[in-house]
Amino acid sequence: METRGVNHVEGGWPKDVNPLELEQTIRFRKKVEKDENYINAITQLGSIMEHCIKQNNAIDIYEEYFDDEDPVEVTEEAPSAKTINVFRDPQEIKRAATHLSWHPDGNRKLAVAYSCLDFQRAPVGMSFDSYIWDMENPNKPEIALRPSSPLVTLEYNPKDSHVLLGGCYNGQIACWDTRKGSLVAELSTIEFSHRDPVYGTIWLQSKTGTECFSASTDGQVMWWDIRKLSEPTEVLIMDISKKEMLENALGAISLEFESTLPTKFMVGTEQGVVISCNRKGKTPAEKIVCTFSGHHGPIYALQRNPFYPKNFLTVGDWTARIWSEDSRESSIMWTKYHMAYLTDGAWSPSRPAVFFTTKMDGTLDIWDFVFKQCDPALTLKVCDEALFCLRVQDNGCLIACGSRLGTTTLLEVSHGLATLQRNEKNIASSVFERETRREKILEARHREMRLKEKGKAEGKEEELREEETATDLEGLVTKAEEEFFEVIFSELKRKEKDAMKKKQKPKRNLEEEEEMLDQEMEGEEERGEEETPA
Repeated sequence: METRGVNHVEGGWPKDVNPLELEQTIRFRKKVEKDENYINAITQLGSIMEHCIKQNNAIDIYEEYFDDEDPVEVTEEAPSAKTINVFRDPQEIKRAATHLSWHPDGNRKLAVAYSCLDFQRAPVGMSFDSYIWDMENPNKPEIALRPSSPLVTLEYNPKDSHVLLGGCYNGQIACWDTRKGSLVAELSTIEFSHRDPVYGTIWLQSKTGTECFSASTDGQVMWWDIRKLSEPTEVLIMDISKKEMLENALGAISLEFESTLPTKFMVGTEQGVVISCNRKGKTPAEKIVCTFSGHHGPIYALQRNPFYPKNFLTVGDWTARIWSEDSRESSIMWTKYHMAYLTDGAWSPSRPAVFFTTKMDGTLDIWDFVFKQCDPALTLKVCDEALFCLRVQDNGCLIACGSRLGTTTLLEVSHGLATLQRNEKNIASSVFERETRREKILEARHREMRLKEKGKAEGKEEELREEETATDLEGLVTKAEEEFFEVIFSELKRKEKDAMKKKQKPKRNLEEEEEMLDQEMEGEEERGEEETPA
């Protein structure tokens, strides 16, 4: 006895239509709906379908005939995780594992980028190689990728698993085809590349599967086509003042692109600001839509929730924050401030309420905000050195963590942390909506308070101005009064002096007459003495 499975792809699409591409399927549907035979086919199928539905209602094919057995009790296991494998950097001079990427088909391989991010402190003789590891063989890497400069980021092409895109420390973009070996297949020219290390690279959803874009701390986001990597197809400067000044640009350190929102992308910067951009904007100024600021340091991780793309996770400084596009002024949820610096974060692809964060003290935190909001549901000490990066496998079971000394640890989380819980989507949605609503109310309240304070400040200014004008008027009045009284007093003094002069004149005449009389009397006495005989 053997069990076989058949992978059923939705619909009977023609070979030239990719069912995963939304635009192609919509175009094909519109084309089919315009066809005359379409209505006839639908009416014919309608009667057959109706017969099948009636038959299905008459006979319950899911009827349980042996339901007498006691139901198995489902025990809620505590969150846990175990280490499956450890992949160590084979080089003697150790480098940090800076980026991880899972193989898109089967997830049996893991690409790891190695480089030293300490500014101008790369050890002498350090290897530039990065590796692709097989999950079953931790002793030796499957393929070595040999760039011209150490790789900061490395990403598998989701459409072609043989092709990998790398961002180099010197700012160049490199491309590999594993069928052709370890050497670089395509490399951007250094004069048209970034001026700083390339911290983010993402493949775009395109018909060719060759388009991608990159971000660097030089403040630029560049779009590329790997068929012609000599120069970028487009460049956007991260100047939030919208003046396209490179000296004012914010250094980009993380990127986010959701394929369901093909025109939107987000950039996390060194300055703790998330810039939301729209690629459909005609001018670079129109492409920068809005900003979200809330971190004190670089934003090392930025990712939209896979179930609710309006909500996104950022990791920077000592916290992880969850944001809503509807609330721009502040985050709607956040973790407490940790003692150790946070280095990376990611949502679980299978559970909307679960996310993971790594810290500088070598611990991995698994958060489940449906279960617990203040503390992580599970904290694991992965290694003694700092963890630099993490990547979750598509099924949500396996997590790879890269450390400062180039050790990549593979962990498997318990079934409960990887499996969608009953009613979890509705709970997560209601939590996001409730927190967004709460934040909007608080924002409105803060705005109101600011306006009141502004009004008070303006009122105080007016009062001061009035007081100043009043004091000015009082001063002018007192000055006028003083001047008026000065004139009066001076006039009075002058009149008094005149009166005094008039009074002094007759006194002088009397005195003169008395003096004259005295002189005459003295003369007569002298003459009388001369006349008397001796």
